[in-house]
Amino acid sequence: MWLPVLGLFIGLVIGWFTNVSIPEAYAHYLSIAILAALDTLFGGMRAHLQKNYDNVVFVSGIFFNIILAAGLAFLGVKLGVDLYLVALFAFGVRLFNNIAIIRRLFIQMWRERAEKNVHKS
Repeated sequence: MWLPVLGLFIGLVIGWFTNVSIPEAYAHYLSIAILAALDTLFGGMRAHLQKNYDNVVFVSGIFFNIILAAGLAFLGVKLGVDLYLVALFAFGVRLFNNIAIIRRLFIQMWRERAEKNVHKS
């Protein structure tokens, strides 16, 4: 579980200390790609905590989600419709849902550990 978090941290540090600018024309694509990647990252963390993590599902999910989100944004630009908002909404809802479930799983693990310590004493 620590490897994706480490990768995220390294990516954030590299992004923070480099002077890379993204053209404004690609801002929607990048924001959706980042949101899709974060959704997959937190989904992988959730799967790991629920003990049903699959590396193939995780890696394919990153690529599929990013391609789907960028494809929706591209199609929206071609049609003159803000379809990137649909992807932002969908991935945002999933992201917050995954974070809420991870929080509940951590609370459950913390309570179980506290209960074990009480019974040991």
